[in-house]
Amino acid sequence: MNYTTLAASIISYTENNDPTFIAEIPTFVQNAEKRIYNSVLIPVLRRNMTGQLTANNRYVQVPADFMAPYEFAAMNQTTGAYTYLLQKDVSYVREAYPNPNQVGLPKYYALFDPDTFIVGPTPDADYDVELHFYYYPDSIVTAGTTWLGDNYPMCLLYGALIEAYTFMKGEADVLQQYEKLFMDNVALLKNYADGRTRNDNFRSALPKGKFQ
Repeated sequence: MNYTTLAASIISYTENNDPTFIAEIPTFVQNAEKRIYNSVLIPVLRRNMTGQLTANNRYVQVPADFMAPYEFAAMNQTTGAYTYLLQKDVSYVREAYPNPNQVGLPKYYALFDPDTFIVGPTPDADYDVELHFYYYPDSIVTAGTTWLGDNYPMCLLYGALIEAYTFMKGEADVLQQYEKLFMDNVALLKNYADGRTRNDNFRSALPKGKFQ
């Protein structure tokens, strides 16, 4: 399902051709996308980037489109050896390494704020970083087609219809029906995602990301 078809379906389901309503359809769709992406970590929406940990600096910037971490590795710049860091809460890293001057090869990382990771202990040298992470893809509103629209179109449609009926202050029973259909389709998407992501011991069952 591309965006043109999705928008036409929203108008058809709601039987609403009001120009004000139609102007809000992109917002309905984008809100639905955000709800879905924040509910399910989809394997195909994962990418990697490289960066650097700097000696005596325990912070590193996260990517602009970052949603949730998958794996975080520090690489020795001389040997190329990988060390996979374990994800923890900020409080754990702070308690384990309360003195920022305590340096060494980092063992843990946490999302310090929406834009920054903190590692512990503080790096004792410069390390290359390889981060595998889930990201927010371009919206179907601007891209025209997306993986979600092509593979789980009803999930996206029912999510958008919930937003549309909420905007319209529609009948409660219809809204409840769309909510149930939406959750049924989210469950199908989650079954797909869970079957393809739970395959290592370095990640927690639900990575701690911006959406939590």
